[in-house]
Amino acid sequence: MSTVVDRLAAAGLTLPGPPNVLGAYLPAVRSGGLVFTAGQLPMRDGELVATGSVGAGVSVEVAGECARACVLNALAAASVACDLDDVSRAVKLVGYVASAPGFTEQPSVVDCASDVLIAAYGEAGRHAREAVGVTELPRRAPVEISIVLEVGR
Repeated sequence: MSTVVDRLAAAGLTLPGPPNVLGAYLPAVRSGGLVFTAGQLPMRDGELVATGSVGAGVSVEVAGECARACVLNALAAASVACDLDDVSRAVKLVGYVASAPGFTEQPSVVDCASDVLIAAYGEAGRHAREAVGVTELPRRAPVEISIVLEVGR
């Protein structure tokens, strides 16, 4: 049986170490059988993958790369509260996209994050979702993602 890390690697993705928190919060909290992550920015090696608004300086493709980085960081955050191999399903993903006026392709950006959960968990990675356009995100990040996972088999 392959692990989450193995399935991600097969999809060409690498799970980072748990993220550093940027404020007065926990990266993830477990309550009963659910793990809730804090919103994760597209950080890679301590730096944002990109900054700015999608549709004005940040392309949908780069925003998709940011969404993948965010959800990988969310999985890394969840690993602080549970063993990722004990997750029975992804329950929900919330994606915020810093959007230029008139930009309406938020679902296309957030699909990239959804695809990572499906790569990690197969059909159990399919989840409820929100893809929300906002004017600004912390540190001028183009995307922020949080997830809810169910633990237990």
